[in-house]
Amino acid sequence: MSKSLESHWVAAKSVFRYLSGTSNYGILYIDTSHVVLASFSDSDWACNLDDRRSIIGYTFNIESEVIAWSSKMQHTVALSSCEVEYQALRAATCEAIWLRRLLNDAGEE
Repeated sequence: MSKSLESHWVAAKSVFRYLSGTSNYGILYIDTSHVVLASFSDSDWACNLDDRRSIIGYTFNIESEVIAWSSKMQHTVALSSCEVEYQALRAATCEAIWLRRLLNDAGEE
């Protein structure tokens, strides 16, 4: 903030306008007696035409509510669609292990 520019002020005002316009948005989590964690993962093999890198993504739901998600471009080039599907599955599995441990610590499973 010691050397802030007009562009910083414009960006900050944009963030505040966004926050004030979305203050009534949210996700409602309803208490259920049994927690079911569901996961979906997918990939897009060599979708970037410039460097042929793939995009992987996953989402985790409890009931119908999304609790975690990711979508990112891979750092390496996959040689086959099978390889990139395994990379997406690996990322989703790592997140699933973390979420299971979190739910266990919360006493849900």
